[in-house]
Amino acid sequence: MNNVKSTYTFILPIILFLVVLSCNNKNKQDVKPQLKPNQTTSILLKKFKYRSDDKPIISVHRGGKGLSNYPENCLETLKYINDSISAIYEIDVAQTKDSVLVLMHDNSLDRTTTGTGKLTNYTYKQLQQFNLVDDFGTETNFKIPTLKDVLLFAKQNNIVLTLDKKRSVDYKSIVNLVNQLQAQDQVVLITYDIQQATEAYAIAPHLLLSVSARNTKELDWLLHSKIPTQNMLAFTGTRLSSDSLYKAIHKLGVKTILGTLGNLDKQAKTKSDTLYRHWMQKGIDVFATDRPFEAANALQISK
Repeated sequence: MNNVKSTYTFILPIILFLVVLSCNNKNKQDVKPQLKPNQTTSILLKKFKYRSDDKPIISVHRGGKGLSNYPENCLETLKYINDSISAIYEIDVAQTKDSVLVLMHDNSLDRTTTGTGKLTNYTYKQLQQFNLVDDFGTETNFKIPTLKDVLLFAKQNNIVLTLDKKRSVDYKSIVNLVNQLQAQDQVVLITYDIQQATEAYAIAPHLLLSVSARNTKELDWLLHSKIPTQNMLAFTGTRLSSDSLYKAIHKLGVKTILGTLGNLDKQAKTKSDTLYRHWMQKGIDVFATDRPFEAANALQISK
């Protein structure tokens, strides 16, 4: 009898623990976040849910790179590309000395503008004296755009922007502007690790997040976080992962992103653009690329 009691005493806590864990996992995706009065759930949470028959998506890196007379992170470049193909646009968000959110990848102005020095040393008005420069060093008449103007353009043209924040800005500042303009249906927030993803979700539970899921370990971290899978768009890195990872992500109802920018784009350029179709067949849904026109043509994505 004592042995039975001892066994019961030992097993009961384990059973209770497993029951609680099971309930937590079951209810995790069912718990709706408490939205603030100015937060409306983005339609992208449903629009970007994985479906096997969906067409692939082109994500234009830095809003367009390597284009003659059209600089990166430039509103006119977005307009130029948007006239030809259907795509979403990854853009970089920084902050000026007077707290204006603008598009800029580098900390310094030297590479992409006619100015010099750190962006954060200038007010937005002071930045207007400089012009943007394309990737070949050609000066244009285009100016550094504000995030506000780009968001308004995106709203007007039903375009999706994935926002990559730089060190000079925080998620809260970006989300406040998105809420102010009611541009939640145009925005995906980019995060690079579980800490950033958790922070972004706490600030903006109504927005879609690009989250890092380059391997099963990172995917497991995400699944044990408080972030619902409906808020996730899975960035799987700039190298090909195993087919099993893509299948696991798809089973969760989440789309995958592959960063073909860099080596994979170079492979396609050297060997054949049909590689984009091969990668799609492996399980890639979104192609983050520096070759948007070529990728769109290979994947048969028209305007």
